[in-house]
Amino acid sequence: MTMAARRLSWLLSRSLSSSSHSSGAALFHSLGRNSGGWRNINRFSTSAAVEDLITPQVPIRYTQHLINGRFVDAASGKTFPAYDPRTGEVIANVAEGDAEDINRAVSAARKAFDEGPWPKMSAYERSRILLRFADLVEKHNDELAALETWNNGKPYEQAAKSEVPLFVRLFHYYAGWADKIHGLTVPADGDYHVQTLHEPVGVAGQIIPWNFPLIMFAWKVGPALACGNTIVLKSAEQTPLTALFVAKLFHEAGLPEGVLNVVSGYGPTAGAALASHMDVDKLAFTGSTDTGKVVLELAARSNLKPVTLELGGKSPFIVFDDADVDKAVELAHFALFFNQGQCCCAGSRTFVHERVYDEFLEKSKKRALRRVVGDPFKKGVEQGPQIDGEQFEKVLRYIKSGIESNATLECGGDRLGSKGFFIQPTVFSNVQDDMLIAQDEIFGPVQSILKFKDTDEVIERANRTRYGLAAGVFTKNVDTANKLMRALRAGTVWINCFDVFDAAIPFGGYKMSGIGREKGIYSLHNYLQVKAVVTPLKNPAWI
Repeated sequence: MTMAARRLSWLLSRSLSSSSHSSGAALFHSLGRNSGGWRNINRFSTSAAVEDLITPQVPIRYTQHLINGRFVDAASGKTFPAYDPRTGEVIANVAEGDAEDINRAVSAARKAFDEGPWPKMSAYERSRILLRFADLVEKHNDELAALETWNNGKPYEQAAKSEVPLFVRLFHYYAGWADKIHGLTVPADGDYHVQTLHEPVGVAGQIIPWNFPLIMFAWKVGPALACGNTIVLKSAEQTPLTALFVAKLFHEAGLPEGVLNVVSGYGPTAGAALASHMDVDKLAFTGSTDTGKVVLELAARSNLKPVTLELGGKSPFIVFDDADVDKAVELAHFALFFNQGQCCCAGSRTFVHERVYDEFLEKSKKRALRRVVGDPFKKGVEQGPQIDGEQFEKVLRYIKSGIESNATLECGGDRLGSKGFFIQPTVFSNVQDDMLIAQDEIFGPVQSILKFKDTDEVIERANRTRYGLAAGVFTKNVDTANKLMRALRAGTVWINCFDVFDAAIPFGGYKMSGIGREKGIYSLHNYLQVKAVVTPLKNPAWI
């Protein structure tokens, strides 16, 4: 086994990271009936909210690989468990892919690209298929949201009201791009006609993470299909269920066989096989920075396929002394605790000016104590469980590290309840830049609040990190905002807002937060080749 493969065996083991609207409403209603209604949601200071759990009324329809338009078992016949993070209990057994399954999927994708109708189809017809697919997802909104919550632990209201609608919006956006991709006519010295063609790259391998399974599916699949490529997608082993569901809907929308293939499995087997496959023309990966390095190495050592990477972050959220403190507290709270803190661009270093630090800290502590933690299927719950036991233990180790480093634990710091992977919203003060909680990506509900004195100081400290994914700036001063937006080395800078993810806004990182951009027009560049075509002109009327 090569050094890269050995490193992958532990890094990629984390593998980053038909109902109508009325029936969806009935599903939501049935959830309420099972829970005895939406009442009596407890604050995180008690464990009752995580002990009395709703049983989701949603079937798990698809657990096999989807290869060449058909659901099939793993070549080995093996399966692996998918869990409910509220309890740690198995909710389904899913086909466990390995190299042979990746080979079958890549062969199907290659045949679909080289011989099938998809790349030869008019761009307008490809657009219509993407639009039909988006309409089908919209009809299954509540069922998909329930499945996402059950397998991932994120609040149902977040999935149903924000994430599935954003998924639909992303595919509407990319459907609009499909027939607007074209090359240029280029003036050249001499009697030549020069044009560029923008061509699909071919077979795209895609590896998505567990924290936003549906949204990451859309970020990857949307632009690749709009450009006319075929795809082999490996879902995260923690959250394989919704990718299989929506892939089935794609075929109902008229997607030809072999264009989109979904393989479930672990990183060291299926993920490594996809990253190193000699017949994959392009690779896109979202996950941790350490795993991204290995994926990049495997791609380079095989056929030097181009790689897009969206990796980790340790994003600063900077509050100046002219800020409305109440608004800043709420926004900083959202920037960190959203999605259980399992967000690559989380505002996980909260820098606060010394003149408002004490007020901000006290109000941040009170806000964390008010945060509603519990069963994510219950209305009003803001925070569900972490994804699994490994992530749960990792977060608790970082909390212990913060305490041992002499940061002040203001609230939280422990598990919540006796089952599942719930963690109390945690706030640290007196955090110093050299502490692990201020340097590492925790990926959990742990807010670190640091103090600063002036603008130049906070710029230097904010940039003193190996990451560069995002940043937030909270100020009323336009000059301060303008200075920070240019000085901060991050792919996204949010001014007086955070986590704004429009389909057209590009997303990606500086430094070790990644290579390339997702979303917007920039994402199309990831899935296109540019070909120059030069033809001599004989007696041209003009050149």
